[in-house]
Amino acid sequence: MVKRGGPLCGLKVQANGKGQVGHAGSALLLAGVADRVGLTEALSAAMASTRKRRSPHDPGVVLRNLVVMLADGGTSLSDLAACREQEGLFGRVASDATAFRAIASIDDERLDALRRAVALARSKAARLGVRPGRGEQDAGGREQTTIDVDATLTTAHSNKEQAAGNFKKGFGHHPMLSYLDETGEALSGMLRSGNAGSNTAADHITVLDQALAQLDKRALDGDILVRGDGAGATHELVTYCREADLRYSFGFDLTEKVRLAIVSGWQDGWVQGIHTDGTERKDSQVKEITSLMDISEQWGAGARLIARRTKLLAGEQQSFADHDGYRFSVFTTDQSETDVRKLDLAHRGHARVEDRIREAKNCGLRNLPFKAFAHNKVWLWLVQLAQDLLAWARQLCLQGEARAWEVKRLRYRLLHQSGRLVRHARQRVLRLSKSWRWAATLAAAFERLQALPDPSLQG
Repeated sequence: MVKRGGPLCGLKVQANGKGQVGHAGSALLLAGVADRVGLTEALSAAMASTRKRRSPHDPGVVLRNLVVMLADGGTSLSDLAACREQEGLFGRVASDATAFRAIASIDDERLDALRRAVALARSKAARLGVRPGRGEQDAGGREQTTIDVDATLTTAHSNKEQAAGNFKKGFGHHPMLSYLDETGEALSGMLRSGNAGSNTAADHITVLDQALAQLDKRALDGDILVRGDGAGATHELVTYCREADLRYSFGFDLTEKVRLAIVSGWQDGWVQGIHTDGTERKDSQVKEITSLMDISEQWGAGARLIARRTKLLAGEQQSFADHDGYRFSVFTTDQSETDVRKLDLAHRGHARVEDRIREAKNCGLRNLPFKAFAHNKVWLWLVQLAQDLLAWARQLCLQGEARAWEVKRLRYRLLHQSGRLVRHARQRVLRLSKSWRWAATLAAAFERLQALPDPSLQG
């Protein structure tokens, strides 16, 4: 015998409500931030020549809505329907066909123009408070900015252009991405075939060139650190960084020669690693082994090697490269910092790029939707712009722990909030449920957004 009960017992569902809207947070925050930092206007200007004379839809606004849709959790053009059916919040939203035509009209030259438009909006966002480096300065008073570069694999479930087998025996593409560590902004991305190399220096340089073009003068005049894993440790990329006056911190191959240098004088020179709060890491020590390797001839003056040893956990399998119960890792850098603990802490921060890539895949990168490579290249740009929009919304509109919410939590608590849209005293009023715990957070965020200066007055 089945006992009847629970929240659905006695519930009736009727589809005849009036004024109800969903995804209120996406309209209030994401679309609002895009407008407030001048992104919508800049995209419209970059796409102006593609607009048909009789078209009711501004291509720049179409792109803005696509970016909002991706940040909101959409994964294909058809997900625009969630915005299209709520004209009271989002305005008139283009059809799927119109959105596709906007994407198809973007060639490489147009994409460069759109990147310049984003750089303009990014500089305005920085002036409003999304400051690269969060205003931190080095001993010389220069702002510190960190660019992380990494590649990832995407899976293709059909035969798409330049999809190919990869080194993990999958099938798809192998994009290379860069992020601004301090704010989580996505600076640049390069879509590549699935069999593209991880350590292709030319691709790293292209992505870095695009990333630097996104920074404003204040950041460019400051101290810029480029971080990467072992794929970044190439002579060409190190030379590029040196000539561009960029500091670098790249993973380094644990060759037998390097391993022997670490093992020599096994008990000498090690210091405890540190956490971000300055406390010591219990099972991790670091030391510099530059003098034991003499790498200046190959890697240039100022190149240093820092080794880390980490105690194996109980039950971990020891490999041939491990020694005396420790696992090794090495990185090379040209930073002048004398405290190797701080160098190690800064290099370990590169791991945060994995969080950024995970967010990108939650914003539409997991499965590129188009057959044509050119269209998917635009889609990658839209995905990263969605990450920018999320980063700007966090920095400009949220406070406290909400600034650190990952995209999934942000959607469930704020972006997907529902409400009732009514008219009162010749105004539109969005009434959020007072029983929803985070309704006040969204209302306060919208107040901060409204308090930002009008983009037309920012110069």
